[in-house]
Amino acid sequence: QVRAIAVQVGRTGVLTPVAELVPVELAGSTVARATLHNRDEIARKDVRVGDFVYVEKAGEIVPAIVGVDLTRRAPSAVAFAFPEHCPACGVAVAQHAGEVAVRCPNVKCPAQLRRRLEHFAARECVGIEGLGTAMIDTLVEKGWVAELPDLYRLKRADLLTLGRDVGRTADRLLAAIEASKRAELWRVVHGLGIPHVGAAA
Repeated sequence: QVRAIAVQVGRTGVLTPVAELVPVELAGSTVARATLHNRDEIARKDVRVGDFVYVEKAGEIVPAIVGVDLTRRAPSAVAFAFPEHCPACGVAVAQHAGEVAVRCPNVKCPAQLRRRLEHFAARECVGIEGLGTAMIDTLVEKGWVAELPDLYRLKRADLLTLGRDVGRTADRLLAAIEASKRAELWRVVHGLGIPHVGAAA
């Protein structure tokens, strides 16, 4: 059963709807979320909050909703209204001609920045160990990192204000950031997240 439909903002600004489910066992694991792909897909399948849905693991990995059990739909269920403004920054969303993706066009959107930082720091990119989701959230919220190059301007004195006994964590993070300066060029380019320029290219 669909408890709610959340909309996530990715590093390229694409808004992706995700169904939050009453947890269910599926192919050996507990599934509590399933992708709805995009605005058109929600409308085509007419998935509504409260609906009972059929879920399968697409490619045996990502749970996806493949249909709705209309016989169990509550009369009060209403069609999902896709946001007209970015849920993270409030800017009006846009859709390019010929694309199904709906995007937040604001490159300074904090949600996009967080995802870009996660991608850049990932092992398959420059590999900054210690730069996880929680740390990224903190750096963005504090205003210390507003764009990728700001990572290389972080000050130890600032990091030490995050709490007691953070000296070791700060030193490890700064050392990992310093080490990332020696990453192979292809990893840096991949990390920048340029559209259509992945690791293979």
